[in-house]
Amino acid sequence: MDEMYMSYAIKEAEKARAIHEVPIGAVIVYDDKIIAKGHNLRETSQRTLSHAELIAMEEANRKIGSWRLEDCTLYVTLEPCPMCAGAIVQSRIKRVVYGATDPKAGCAGTLMNLLSEPRFNHQVELSRGVLEEECANLLKNFFRELRERKKRQ
Repeated sequence: MDEMYMSYAIKEAEKARAIHEVPIGAVIVYDDKIIAKGHNLRETSQRTLSHAELIAMEEANRKIGSWRLEDCTLYVTLEPCPMCAGAIVQSRIKRVVYGATDPKAGCAGTLMNLLSEPRFNHQVELSRGVLEEECANLLKNFFRELRERKKRQ
């Protein structure tokens, strides 16, 4: 089941890539249904908060009618950053599943693990490395193409 939902997050990441955004995608599942989707829109919106996870969380809040996402699972192609990890804890999301690790900003186990920090009042179940190679390749290919485009200019 995790792989199936991650494949939907990958489709969201591909939407970001199609508009020259860093290809990160997220979906939120509640009662075995996708209730929210998001992909990275930072360059398009020029807003710091336009991360895939936060966009999906806002949509899930609207659909559920609450800031609490207690029975939801978030699938995201890249390990959450500190900002997104904090929002995940604050929203009370039950579980996070991610694909690729983020050695520069990963806060779900790589640099630190804010999702399982025992001093917080909520800890998040975590599954790592689901469709990891596919998720990582999206990012590697995007940045390789970006470097090549910049060389040509």
